[in-house]
Amino acid sequence: MGLLQPKRTKHRKAFKGKRGGIATRGNVLNFGSFGLKAMEAGFISARQLEAARRAMAHFTQRGGRIWIRVFPDKPITKHPAESRMGSGKGDVEGYVAVVKPGQLVFEMGAVGREIAQEALRLAAHKLPVDTKFVEKI
Repeated sequence: MGLLQPKRTKHRKAFKGKRGGIATRGNVLNFGSFGLKAMEAGFISARQLEAARRAMAHFTQRGGRIWIRVFPDKPITKHPAESRMGSGKGDVEGYVAVVKPGQLVFEMGAVGREIAQEALRLAAHKLPVDTKFVEKI
């Protein structure tokens, strides 16, 4: 599938921004019966999302449905190694999704509870934020 990134952006580089508060949107299961909810704020890179998605798809043998509820639309810049200080902002290195506590990262459906729980546990190991398994009541 390849890495997720915006097709086109209004601005090439973005400010770092403050990421306080809790998620008021995207915090309820809308598509599947099970989900992986972020418990802390952070950046999830497109590579990490793809690695987690692959882990889930591999475990379920491509059974069930997977929804990715976050999209990496924030460009992250980085200076090349061994370059001198200054000289402006670095080049865009990749894209990240900003997650807040309570934000659903993945949803799963059409699989049993045990399979979903294990698949989401494997995916959670690929992510840089603490997560929690949630299910529809």
